[in-house]
Amino acid sequence: MEYFIELGYVGLFLSAFLAATILPLSSELVLTLLLVNGLNPTLLVAVATVGNVLGSFVNYAIGFWGSLFVVRKILKISEKKFEHSKNRFEKYGVWSLLFAWIPVIGDPLTLIAGVLRINLWVFFVLVTIGKLGRYIVVTYLTLG
Repeated sequence: MEYFIELGYVGLFLSAFLAATILPLSSELVLTLLLVNGLNPTLLVAVATVGNVLGSFVNYAIGFWGSLFVVRKILKISEKKFEHSKNRFEKYGVWSLLFAWIPVIGDPLTLIAGVLRINLWVFFVLVTIGKLGRYIVVTYLTLG
C-alpha cells in the first residue's frame, strides 16, 4: 500500500485499476491517505474513477473473449459466486452495473457483462456513474 501512496496520482491510478480486476486491493484506502496528505480532491476522484473504470473494462474483455472457460477455470471464480452475480444481473438487468463498485459482487458483474455481450457504451456509462459516485462519497466522508 505504501508503494501506491508514494507514487501519488500514479499510485492511485494503479491501485484503482488493479482493484477493479480480481486482485484484492483497496483503492479507497489509497484515495483516503492521499486526500489526508493534501492532494487535489477533484483530481484524485478523476484519477481513481478513470483507473477503476479501465480495470472494469479488463473484466469485461475477459468475459467477452474468454467467456466462461476463463472465468471459471483460470480466474477460479466459483460457480456459486458466478451464478449469484448472473442471477442479480438477470434480475436487475444492465442497471446492476451501477453497483459494479461493490466489493465481492462488482468484479463478477463486469465479467458477466462481457460474457453476455452488453453494449459497451451502456457498460461504460453505468459503471462510470457508480464508481464516480463511490469516490465522491469517500472523498466527502474523508474531508467532510
